[in-house]
Amino acid sequence: MSTDILMPALSPTMEEGTLAKWHVKVGDTVKSGDVIAEIETDKATMEVEAVDEGVVEAIVVPEGTEAVKVNATIARLSGGPPSVGGVAADSSPTRGEQAAKNAPPLSGRGGTARSDVTEGAKAPAPVSAPEAPAPASGSTPPVKESGERVLASPLARRVAKLRGVDLATVAGSGPHGRIILRDVEGLEATAGGPPAAVSGPSPAPPAAVTGAPATPPPQPVRQARTLEQMGIPAGSYDLHPMDGMKKTIARRMTESFRDVPHFPLTVDIELDALLAARASINTLLAAEGGKVSVNDMIIKAAAAALRRVPEANTSYTPEGIAFHHHADIAVAVAVEGGLITPIVRAAETKGVAQIAAEMKDLAERARTRKLKPEEFQGGTFSISNLGMFGIKAFASIINEPQGAILSVGAGEKRPIVRGNELAVATVMTVTLTCDHRALDGAIGARWLAAFRGLIENPITLIV
Repeated sequence: MSTDILMPALSPTMEEGTLAKWHVKVGDTVKSGDVIAEIETDKATMEVEAVDEGVVEAIVVPEGTEAVKVNATIARLSGGPPSVGGVAADSSPTRGEQAAKNAPPLSGRGGTARSDVTEGAKAPAPVSAPEAPAPASGSTPPVKESGERVLASPLARRVAKLRGVDLATVAGSGPHGRIILRDVEGLEATAGGPPAAVSGPSPAPPAAVTGAPATPPPQPVRQARTLEQMGIPAGSYDLHPMDGMKKTIARRMTESFRDVPHFPLTVDIELDALLAARASINTLLAAEGGKVSVNDMIIKAAAAALRRVPEANTSYTPEGIAFHHHADIAVAVAVEGGLITPIVRAAETKGVAQIAAEMKDLAERARTRKLKPEEFQGGTFSISNLGMFGIKAFASIINEPQGAILSVGAGEKRPIVRGNELAVATVMTVTLTCDHRALDGAIGARWLAAFRGLIENPITLIV
């Protein structure tokens, strides 16, 4: 029996990718966990592992092929265990998106590969098959014997690891007893789930779904016009096609600017004390070869301010406002052909020297597109710094689902008033762009006041 290997969705924004390299050829025997290919997404190059076992029967998509659509068949195995529709099934939808009925037998190293139909992606029609019933509520799943291999989809394994669920105690409802996402989510729901982050009246429970999800009303489509139709003569310009990263940035920024009700808050901050503290820190780190930048200290100050004003460390969701446990700071890094935002996780728990070392490593790997998905996906707050380019002030577009983004301008000598006298200080202008659904002007102002205090009195960063 043959098993189709499908092009996986290695990130939520991926619609297509480049099959950069095959690590197997026709006739090779593949085992679960073997790296079989490298796929270039809009943000990174990922190694892909096999889930099913078998012999490579055919390479459908040769290496080097660009614009391979998510869910397209890229190879075929024979001799492996049968699976629904030729692929490993995981029919549970994730929050905010409808998952595809069939997930590919692949997982990206460092991330999770699924054949979710991402926004705008066209996938082959799934083969219909009877859906296995979910385990009965309250039933005790059989415990696997020690050493026995647990059959689970890559997504289920990842979610179970994040939530501390022992897969050996979970009964699978997928094909051949395979554990899929809904099994892990159902187990957590039975346990009661995480406690509420805020006090107040309980929100009304969501309405039960009694069929296919309601189709949103069609939105009017803006008709694209050529440059010639807008008065620019043909032959007066050179047209360069956009790569996957540029297309993704264009789509996501359009959606954010159009759909998120946002507003900016701007303040000026004196930098002289921070610059003096940075010089002292770098003197101490010189013997070890370490060095911190102003941006590293801004990351630390932003995380500390989020800890002091937790209402600013939030995200809007249709179900309610999410209050994040940690300040995961996404930092914009310019790369060839676009922009990427590697994340310093739990930055409020780290010292400036550790943040500096992490950012150096993340930025270097971002520029070579070697980041893992979990290193640039997510985050609770963003920072974009154009000060090194001499930009005095600007406002950024919010990177959903984050609730705010801080735009940092250049530090420069400016006249200021101290008391009743003029003085000169190094001043930078910062702008906080807020999602009004998640935080209002008062919350944003309190966060900026906390951030300003930390920058102007940097000794408080270690208190």
